[in-house]
Amino acid sequence: MNAPAIRFEPEALLQEAAAKTGLSDFGEPSFREGLAVFCRALETEAKLSDFGRTLLHQKIIELLCNRLGVEDWYRRHPEIEHETIEAPLVIVGLPRTGTTLLQRLLAQDAQFYSMPWWESRYPVPFPDEDLRHPIRRIEQARAEVKVMVEAMPKLLTIHPMDADQADEEVMLMEHSFIAALNTYACIPSYMDWLAKADERPAYAYLRRMLKFLQWQKRARGITAQRWVLKSPHHLLRMYILLELFPGACVIQTHRDPVETIPSIASFLDTLWRIYSNDVDPTAAGREWSTLMARAFRHTMRVRDAQPQAFFDVRFEDTVSQPLAVVRAIYAWAGYQLGPEAEAAMQRWLADNRRSNRAEHVYDSATFGLDPERLKQDFAEYRARYLS
Repeated sequence: MNAPAIRFEPEALLQEAAAKTGLSDFGEPSFREGLAVFCRALETEAKLSDFGRTLLHQKIIELLCNRLGVEDWYRRHPEIEHETIEAPLVIVGLPRTGTTLLQRLLAQDAQFYSMPWWESRYPVPFPDEDLRHPIRRIEQARAEVKVMVEAMPKLLTIHPMDADQADEEVMLMEHSFIAALNTYACIPSYMDWLAKADERPAYAYLRRMLKFLQWQKRARGITAQRWVLKSPHHLLRMYILLELFPGACVIQTHRDPVETIPSIASFLDTLWRIYSNDVDPTAAGREWSTLMARAFRHTMRVRDAQPQAFFDVRFEDTVSQPLAVVRAIYAWAGYQLGPEAEAAMQRWLADNRRSNRAEHVYDSATFGLDPERLKQDFAEYRARYLS
């Protein structure tokens, strides 16, 4: 007899997470609307396979359990609330524009807090874990990355997966259910809802999570001055980012969208195929092209109003002279680059050459993308930053 299909029903998911943890406080309630919209889109639009349903059910339960855990830790340790999040350094730009390289390079400097993938994957300590030694979380994250890379080697050609290296904070923002959840499935109704939603609660929750992680780091003897963050997600929420993180220094990376949008579509298509056996690659192309064109228009408007908050970096410079780019960033932001930090960056560059990974091969036409149309859609951006 077949097992009953997994259903995405918000109240049932909330009850399951509460039963699993023995906790009941999910924190600020704005996440509930996003959870409901996401669940409805998964049921009606995502065309999930049975395997995909299982994975996403597990994902949602983990997010909800983490919310419960975060509130429990805050309740038992109210001093977490007093952590100060100084104005961060935030790297934004399309994927495939050198953002990962730049963030991981900067993360070698001890003056920056950064978040390795294992920490974004498991932000809440496991039961009975010694805060000073999160070994089980690290080992479990490493094992998961190994499985992902072995199951889908193409992922590694697109993004250098590594449980121990700095990665995006977007995984923390997923706990708000006001986030880039379209990376899991084609869910246009959720994305339409997101475009109209007030996303301040997502950024407020990001700050709450950063305080929690910073408090844990200091328990491990790690002290720094500010965070180095990175996500293309911020490009469409730049005014909120600067409102919720006043004084943030924003590094925007640039590369021709004619080259990057097809690559991003390939990445999205690859991710969707983990959860569905019925994926239209042209939908991934349309979604990312439309979304990123809107994102650039938004960021350009914010930049016109607050030009002092932004520093531009070309992809070609990041690849060809990364340390020169770092020095320029430090000079602009008023940071000091010490000899130990520069030596650490040199070592990282030697150990993490792009040639160590296979080339990402894709065809724009597969995703319904035409170079001439991309030039039109991104004409203002290309004229301003690439001419």
